[in-house]
Amino acid sequence: MVAFYNVFVVDALAGLLKLGILGGATAALLMSTTYVRTHMVNIFEYGILILLASLAMLFLVSSYDFLSMYLAIEMQALCFYVLAGCKRNSEFSTEAGLKYFLLGAFSSGLLLFGMSLVYGCTGLTNVEDVAKLLVGIEAETEVHALTAVGLVMVTIGFLFKLSAAPFHFWAPDVYEGAPSSVTAFFAIVPKFALVGCTLRVLLTCFYDFLFVWQHLVVVSVLASLLIGAFGAMAQKKIKRVLVYSSIGHVGFILMGFLSGTVEGVQAVLVYLVIYALTTVNIFGIVLSVSSAHGEGYMKYISDLKHLSKAHPALAFALAMTLFSLAGIPPLAGFYAKFIVLFGALTSDLYTVALFGVLTSVVSAFYYLRLIKVMYFEAASDEVTVDGLDRAKATLVACTSVFLMGFFLYPQILFLWTEKVASAFLG
Repeated sequence: MVAFYNVFVVDALAGLLKLGILGGATAALLMSTTYVRTHMVNIFEYGILILLASLAMLFLVSSYDFLSMYLAIEMQALCFYVLAGCKRNSEFSTEAGLKYFLLGAFSSGLLLFGMSLVYGCTGLTNVEDVAKLLVGIEAETEVHALTAVGLVMVTIGFLFKLSAAPFHFWAPDVYEGAPSSVTAFFAIVPKFALVGCTLRVLLTCFYDFLFVWQHLVVVSVLASLLIGAFGAMAQKKIKRVLVYSSIGHVGFILMGFLSGTVEGVQAVLVYLVIYALTTVNIFGIVLSVSSAHGEGYMKYISDLKHLSKAHPALAFALAMTLFSLAGIPPLAGFYAKFIVLFGALTSDLYTVALFGVLTSVVSAFYYLRLIKVMYFEAASDEVTVDGLDRAKATLVACTSVFLMGFFLYPQILFLWTEKVASAFLG
């Protein structure tokens, strides 16, 4: 159903993504209560900015017009810029906010330039109207060429926003410099909005240009998998490890785009839901463990030393989550990677699927390294978990049960996402 002069759409895809956005924003707020109270004193606008950014993302997943889409992206981005730099007494937070603002403005410019080229060629901004017009357009014409250039610009803009390689260079510094509670929000919630918007643009508006944007996305998938696998190996700080891990998982999410089928969209949605719950679990633990170096919350990988003795249940939950991220069966992460790789194989993308398997094996190294530090390395100072309040404990417990028990009844998520994907492409 479309509304407001065909500017917004309400469908099953928007409903699933909005549920993810609201759930992720709620989890991020619950996780951040203790952190905000102890590290970001008198920053009253934190909660307001989280809510405004969430509102913008709700608009974004329902946007059915380039104008409303761009305005929602900019409303979301403005909140993100302020959130990244909201810890005023930290030069790292200020640097993160400034980098995010400058590079985010560059990506928004690419996005707007691409949309303006499409509008200049078609005279339309509505997603469905543009799709109908492009169905009958002949190849190797001037209109086709300019529309293809606009599509490439729009795709690069979205890849930049998703921190997909090779447009990821802003993410490690921004995620590390931003306050940890803000990093948790960045890692969980925007993926739902941006992946949903990218799905709507590429598979609804430009479906007939599949072989134009598919080549660009293939390059991004391969680069993201490669950088996500090897980039985290040399990192010593936990948030930089997690951001390179995120880049690799974005590569898996984008792999589902390549087939342009119901199975591919279903794989994207399944991976997105499982990855978001996994990220909630990890950041719930990161925001609970205090640094052994006396620098507040956990910052370095070495801060995980002795966690298995200080809090065995928390260490076990983190170990299971890391195994899930690595794709070890029968945890939920295995099913997420399996359905994405299976979708790639059914579309004859054998090279991409093989590359995904190989990089998953490589990335398992740094996940296992974190587990080794937790269980087998002696610590000079004992870590504490004084940040583990009731809200974080509940989130970690619920997400851990989901990740470990998903194999018992995965049909609920699979059937739901298949129904959404069929309605979206049908």
